[in-house]
Amino acid sequence: MVSSIYAAVLALWILWLSLRVIRLRQKKKVRLGDGGDPELRVAIRVQGNATEYIPIALILLFLLEMNGAGVVLINLAGISLIIGRVLHYRALKLDNIRLRALGMQFTIFTLIALSLLNIAYVIYNYF
Repeated sequence: MVSSIYAAVLALWILWLSLRVIRLRQKKKVRLGDGGDPELRVAIRVQGNATEYIPIALILLFLLEMNGAGVVLINLAGISLIIGRVLHYRALKLDNIRLRALGMQFTIFTLIALSLLNIAYVIYNYF
C-alpha cells in the first residue's frame, strides 16, 4: 500500500514540527501559547497548518488508492503534498511570501486533485 509510505513520512514531519515547538517553548520558557515571541508564533503556526492540511490529504490519498488508482498517480500526489508542506515550512522560516504561496498552491492543488480524482474513480467504477 503506497499511501502508507506518505502517511508515515508526513507523520514524522508533523512530529518533527511538534518537537521544534516543544524545544522553542523550553528555550524561551513559555508554558502555553507563544508568549509573544515571533519565532515561537511562526513555529506554532507551521505545526498547526500541517495538522490542518495533512490529515485530510492523507485520507483522500488512501481512498484514491482504495478506489484503484495506480501507483504512479498515488506517488505524484504524495510527492506533491510533501513538496507543498516543505515549501510552506521553509517560506515561513525565511519569511518569504512567494515561497509560502507556492507551498500552499502545491498543497491546495493536491487536495483539489485528490478530491476530484476520488469522485471520478467512484463515478467511473460504480455508476
